Amino acid sequence: MKLVIGGYAQGKLCYVLQKTGEADCMIYDASLPDDTQQKEAEESNRILVVNHLHKWIREMLTAGKEPEQLLFPFLRKNQNCIVICDEIGNGIVPIDPLEREYRERTGRILIEIAKQADEVVRIICGIGQKIK
Repeated sequence: MKLVIGGYAQGKLCYVLQKTGEADCMIYDASLPDDTQQKEAEESNRILVVNHLHKWIREMLTAGKEPEQLLFPFLRKNQNCIVICDEIGNGIVPIDPLEREYRERTGRILIEIAKQADEVVRIICGIGQKIK
């Protein structure tokens, strides 16, 4: 598994597509592929790319769901996937409790993904810096 992080609009998806080839990827934006889509990717030998993980986490928390319960089993099952997520933990701590929880949970989830990932890359201005 690979984790690609960086600030908003820093070229994370473009970086991934340049490295892997767009035709070789199945991109899911702010969502996790279902079992059928996962099987299709496996059969076609394409890489699952989960883009905007932070948006998916927000949706799960807003709906009262536990994102970890869905995400970590998915990652264990799809160990060749690429996860792309904005860094959202910098700056002023939000006043809104849901925003604070979203920020905190996203950071903790990224820590766990980074531990499990074979490679972690941070993108700044479209340039990748391998940090693991």
